[in-house]
Amino acid sequence: MSKNIAPRESEISLAELRGDCARMAPHWVVPATVTPTPVTPALIHGVTVPAASARLIDSMAVYGD
Repeated sequence: MSKNIAPRESEISLAELRGDCARMAPHWVVPATVTPTPVTPALIHGVTVPAASARLIDSMAVYGD
């Protein structure tokens, strides 16, 4: 029986995790930045929101009240 046991994820240090990320960074592709064109509300058609969803959003302090 082998005594070499792989460490569990919880036993990996932050430094090891950062090293893994640094090694993977060159493989990640960054998409070109696209600036969306603003659309006036008058041009938005066909969007329907269920009444329950509208009430939920309306009751949230960030969006309603």
